[in-house]
Amino acid sequence: MKEKSMTAMVSAFSRAYHTQNNSHKIFNDPVAKILLGEEDYQEISRNMANGIPFFYPSFQGSEEEALRWIVDNKLSASPLGRAAFAEKALQGASLLGTQQYIVLAAGLDSFAYRQPDWARKLHIFELDHPATAKDKQERLERGEVEIPDNIRYIHVDFQQKDWISPLRENNYFDKNKISFCSMLGLLYYLPREDFETMLVSLGDLLPKGSSLVFDYPSKDEESTQTNQLQQLAQGAKEPMLANYSYGEMEQILCDCGFLIYEHLAPQEITVQFFSEYNTHNPNHKMKAADNVNYCLAIKK
Repeated sequence: MKEKSMTAMVSAFSRAYHTQNNSHKIFNDPVAKILLGEEDYQEISRNMANGIPFFYPSFQGSEEEALRWIVDNKLSASPLGRAAFAEKALQGASLLGTQQYIVLAAGLDSFAYRQPDWARKLHIFELDHPATAKDKQERLERGEVEIPDNIRYIHVDFQQKDWISPLRENNYFDKNKISFCSMLGLLYYLPREDFETMLVSLGDLLPKGSSLVFDYPSKDEESTQTNQLQQLAQGAKEPMLANYSYGEMEQILCDCGFLIYEHLAPQEITVQFFSEYNTHNPNHKMKAADNVNYCLAIKK
């Protein structure tokens, strides 16, 4: 497996660019650019700006204007919105007794390295493939990012049936403590059967009251934006493999021991997480990605 996930890097770039270029933010991630490093940040900037004909064939403007248009209209909505949704839910869960935060397929997720005071009591577990985790830790070292005491790195292979064993067997993990799990940007690249297997493993491990947050591609009518992003993922050799209706998602979760607690469709996401930003940035308005839903589920 390759060490770098291009989709993870583009996601981090989206968060970094938004943070660098807006005074009023949908989501603030000052660590994202440090994780990417200047070389990767500039390379992605150039590639995206040069790709404007793919997204907007009739575009007229500078390279920087092209980059801004692509980021605002095609790249940033999902990484920003889902991160804001997940961390808002995590904060609520921490107030209700959650003690462990499990980040599945952590990639270049940066929460642990910019965690607010309310998160200091959490034990944070970043789960990822060893090569991906190694690449991230090298980036953290190059960026001189401080590693907090409450984080643990767990090497797993999600393609293996018993992928969850390294977490279960970790000395710092307590299966009796209420946990919060995030699976951001993951379901697009998992076959349905793998997603169901992952849910079964989590359902068997986590105690009642634990939470699971994720975004997923819906089966609503596809848009031009959806098709373009699918083509980009295919080009990065990380094809999108599944999508779900609300009814299907509700049934899958129920069968695996989870109940939907909160569910947001694109219009609701835009209202909740983008409206205030749009008021302050009328020339750079953003809306939630088409055909992407957010879900917060609770272990029964």
